[in-house]
Amino acid sequence: MQETLDQIGIGGMTCASCVARVERALQSLPGVQEASVNLATESARVIWSAPPSDHEARLRRAVRDAGYEPLSAEHLTQTHTNIWVDFLPVAVGLMLSLPLVFPMLAGLFEFHWMLPPLWQFVLATPVQFILGARFYKAAWHAVKAGSGNMDLLVALGTTAGWLLSVGLWWSAPMDAMPHLYFEGSAVVITLVMLGKWLEARAKRQTTEAIRGLHALRPATARIVAADGEQTIPIEELLVDDLVVILPGERIAADGRVKQGSSQVDESMLTGEPLPVSKAPGSILTGGSINTDGRLVMQVTAVGTDTVLSHIIGLVENAQAAKAPIQRLVDQVSAVFVPVVLVLALLTFVVWWFISGDVALSLIHCVAVLVIACPCALGLATPVAIMAGTGVAAQSGVLIKDAQALEIAHKVDTVAFDKTGTLTVGRPQLKLCVSLTTESSEHWLAIAASVQSASQHPLAVAVLQAASSQAIVHIEPESAHAVAGLGTQAVVHGQTYVLGSVRWIESLLNEANIKPQSHAISSVFIQAQTLQNEGATVSVLAQCVNSQVQLCALLAFSDEPKPEAKNALQALRDRGLRLVMISGDNQGAALAMAARLGLRPDEVRAEVMPADKAACIRDLQRVEHGQDSAHIVAFVGDGINDAPALAAADVSMAMANPDGGGTDVAMQAAGITLMRGDVRLVAAALDISQRTVSKIHQNLFWAFVYNVAGIPLAAMGYLSPVVAAAAMALSSLSVMSNALLLKRWQARNH
Repeated sequence: MQETLDQIGIGGMTCASCVARVERALQSLPGVQEASVNLATESARVIWSAPPSDHEARLRRAVRDAGYEPLSAEHLTQTHTNIWVDFLPVAVGLMLSLPLVFPMLAGLFEFHWMLPPLWQFVLATPVQFILGARFYKAAWHAVKAGSGNMDLLVALGTTAGWLLSVGLWWSAPMDAMPHLYFEGSAVVITLVMLGKWLEARAKRQTTEAIRGLHALRPATARIVAADGEQTIPIEELLVDDLVVILPGERIAADGRVKQGSSQVDESMLTGEPLPVSKAPGSILTGGSINTDGRLVMQVTAVGTDTVLSHIIGLVENAQAAKAPIQRLVDQVSAVFVPVVLVLALLTFVVWWFISGDVALSLIHCVAVLVIACPCALGLATPVAIMAGTGVAAQSGVLIKDAQALEIAHKVDTVAFDKTGTLTVGRPQLKLCVSLTTESSEHWLAIAASVQSASQHPLAVAVLQAASSQAIVHIEPESAHAVAGLGTQAVVHGQTYVLGSVRWIESLLNEANIKPQSHAISSVFIQAQTLQNEGATVSVLAQCVNSQVQLCALLAFSDEPKPEAKNALQALRDRGLRLVMISGDNQGAALAMAARLGLRPDEVRAEVMPADKAACIRDLQRVEHGQDSAHIVAFVGDGINDAPALAAADVSMAMANPDGGGTDVAMQAAGITLMRGDVRLVAAALDISQRTVSKIHQNLFWAFVYNVAGIPLAAMGYLSPVVAAAAMALSSLSVMSNALLLKRWQARNH
């Protein structure tokens, strides 16, 4: 049975230990191949190898049995939730806790005053058992599951403080004013709740990119019906419907312009700030904005088949996936809470042995329990990935998985496909030279017939040249492409081949025709001259009775992208090795390389599509004096470069500006560049470096809080209140540090 992917939202998780428990519960289900839980997105991705018919219900039951609330997978994209509603319990906790803390604050100013024990009890108990009920509930589920989490530590610590205070109060003489610790328990619960509220508020900021993409979908579309224009819900839109888009409206689905012309703002999809001109035949992408003219569009894709839906899917998958570095966190969190419980018990025993004071020993034990809560540890990696992938998507860089994000910053070699990546990708026919007594127009008509069924850029150039000269061509009787070489077709009953010089040379050799003969030799000299000038040369030949007759030379020219030269220099300035891989002949490839500022040793020419993967592996090879292999990124169009994209350590697919192959590009590579701007390569490497840096910073601070805080609490330097504040601050600092990535912008070099 085919693999099935399920996504489910999970409410109630608080730390890395919760993540580990939910993952164990999901992975224990029969048929589950892999389960990955993300604390920051509060969701899980489950891959079934053999899903039962009721697999969704089983997932929800497993989450509930683990002690958490199963939610819709789209719960984070809902925009109507008011975060301030969730602040009400925190506000109540603050109001009840403040009178308990006031005497402690007053003591700093030599003003000694204490609430009566009864009032302390009345104020602290609702906080402990009503507002804090969530901690007891979650802790009980953790105990039943044979594990621990943040809630267990908070529940144990605050309950111990509350019970100690009640015991001291009841055992004290009637008129005495014993020192109680109600304020510690109440303030700890309030601060933890405040920290979780601030954390939830910050999480919403990390998911703004996803919510923004969802908001690009208009609710309705205006279609051309038999009885005039009609507004329908977008869910009812069908392929081939004609949709009217007025100025200022969002485009409802993917399609092609049927009537009208306008400027379209595609910035939310591609990061391109300038509007793009659209005319009949132009590609329109759902979610973009029509700025000034009335357009009529024929729908080509709806629902989950649209580019916008695929973009949303890629960003959601990247944000839900775990980076490889997360494995270390998972290993630590699996044993963290049990170790903390042992340390807290040791703290109590040692202090009791040293001081003989049960109250003092218990307070230090509580401080250890509270400060050790592993909230920040579980958030360190996912919040950075969410922020990084979200801001990258807004600049036109789609990161498909967390592994690509983590590896990209290590890249030391960037290899580029030439046509369509470094060049404009729209070659034009520069010259058509007849090699027979027939006119060049005659052979151009034959060439157009041969290429009429092909979408290759050179074929398009031939057809455009024939059209511009009003040359009529017929449909071939048959035609088929020879990968990496050219096209063979039957026109007027005759077999013709049109392709690269090396292919024609091989056909001549097979026919026992010597290229050294004067007539043929002069053709290849002419072809070589054109190639050395930077042209891509194709040869049209006729095959008759196993013989090959040369008919015409066609020379094509392509232009480098305007920003390509500076973008390549910017990459070189970062210390990267650059390579251009081309199927063109050596002369044409070197001529284009010179225009791009590349050196001859940075060019790999005459590389067949199937051989590009071997070329990538050659670039990865360990060189003399090196300890490890090169980390290679390959940038191509994501269609004929698929083998090279698969072989590279980091694959970047540059989406076709005309829309062709965009969907394939997004599926073929770990990173998709949504517009044909070479500068986005540096942007992708830069956001990877910054995101990984944030992950390392977050993990450092998360570990520091615990590694430094636990010994300080055990030695008696931290009270439970200070420990709770530090614990809340650790989560907040991790979230805030990750949110700094939202300031990142792709630089135009």
